[in-house]
Amino acid sequence: MRKWRIVLADDHVVLRDGLAALINMQGDMEVVGHANDGLQVMQEVANRQPDVVVLDVSMPVMNGVQATAQMQQLVPPPQIVALTRHSEAAYVRQLLQAGARGYVLKQSAAEQLIAAIRAVANGNTYLDTSLTDRAINHFVNTHTRAVDATSAELSDREADVAKLTAYGYSNKEIATQLGISVKTVDTYKARAMEKLGLHSRSAIVRYALQRGWLDEM
Repeated sequence: MRKWRIVLADDHVVLRDGLAALINMQGDMEVVGHANDGLQVMQEVANRQPDVVVLDVSMPVMNGVQATAQMQQLVPPPQIVALTRHSEAAYVRQLLQAGARGYVLKQSAAEQLIAAIRAVANGNTYLDTSLTDRAINHFVNTHTRAVDATSAELSDREADVAKLTAYGYSNKEIATQLGISVKTVDTYKARAMEKLGLHSRSAIVRYALQRGWLDEM
């Protein structure tokens, strides 16, 4: 079985070595390169051609946002998982806008990093569950929506489903939160994506960034 090839970039060597040991224990992934800073990670990516890069946001020489943006110019670009202690929405927005597909907090359980790597390697997005929990609590308590000339085309329920999808929730979790069936969630999501001209979950995340939905996290 082919393993996902991973490059790790973090200037804390002890942490990086621990993460490498954890990743190499998985049957479907292996660490093929290490980097101490953003410039070195660019060199490792060019030499190793990994499927996924796990990088810290705060690195010397070139930070994680800059490195992520530069890697989007590669053909093909690797999938990026940001691993950081920063939980503020501004950091999440910066990394996603730069091209990252995953965002995991260092203080979270190690299993979240593994889940994020698998998700982005398969073309999906992944947000740390503590971030999505915060977002859903805000959503349930205030029920705010971003309404503009484009999103106004959505019904209230379509907008609800689109927003919760952007936050990283599965259809089953959305159904539980909204008190509707999974099939109904599928229907609302399909309608919303058709109206907005979106064709993937990552496109919904980009739309959410443009509309400021993730500012509420």
